[in-house]
Amino acid sequence: MAEFILDEKRVQTTIDNYNRVRTQIKEAALKAGRGENDVRLMCVTKTVEAQYINPVLDLGADLIGENRVQEFLGKKDDLHLDGVEKHLIGHLQTNKVRQIVGEVDMIESVDSLKLAAEIAKQSQKRDIVTDVLVEVNVGKEESKSGIYAEGLEELLCQISELGGIRVRGLMTIPPICDESEARKYFARLRQSFEDIKGKKIDNINMDILSMGMSGDFEAAVLEGSNIVRVGSAIFGARKYF
Repeated sequence: MAEFILDEKRVQTTIDNYNRVRTQIKEAALKAGRGENDVRLMCVTKTVEAQYINPVLDLGADLIGENRVQEFLGKKDDLHLDGVEKHLIGHLQTNKVRQIVGEVDMIESVDSLKLAAEIAKQSQKRDIVTDVLVEVNVGKEESKSGIYAEGLEELLCQISELGGIRVRGLMTIPPICDESEARKYFARLRQSFEDIKGKKIDNINMDILSMGMSGDFEAAVLEGSNIVRVGSAIFGARKYF
């Protein structure tokens, strides 16, 4: 295995990016009439080596998101994770649930009763409750996972009857579009979020609205997001091997 050589310039660029994104989130929150602490920044670490994640964690980043089970499990021991919340945000196959339950604090990408039931099953085996978000496909894109808004309430009611799992809110990835169009999608999910909250379904808590990524997180904050998932705007373009 080739020796890893740390790129100090990349480390500094990452730190500068992180600080800039935090400032942009603060400004967007204030513009929306919200407090600067009302929105959490998730650092999305997909394809990023631990050596470039840790400088951000050492600055105080307290929330990371990983897309793939195996990638997270492979590098978690090298990360400075004390006091850091860990979310799985990518599509999760049911046959990988056993490996990730108990390893992360939240699974953000639940989109079916089958997946929710498997999370519940594996959580109960470990005598824990796993927090999840339900992923909504706001653009009805066939290439993306997530339940359509029309089926959201039914799915939530079904999940509410399971043990070992607790719904904390919703997440989405809108279609690729300009900021004004993205805001329409975000506003649509925010309305669903508020509607569900008003129904007070047992075991369903609507306190997290996870929407907004590197290209549209400011628009998401303006529309009520309280977790934004930012990767490339902090760590640079992803490298796939």
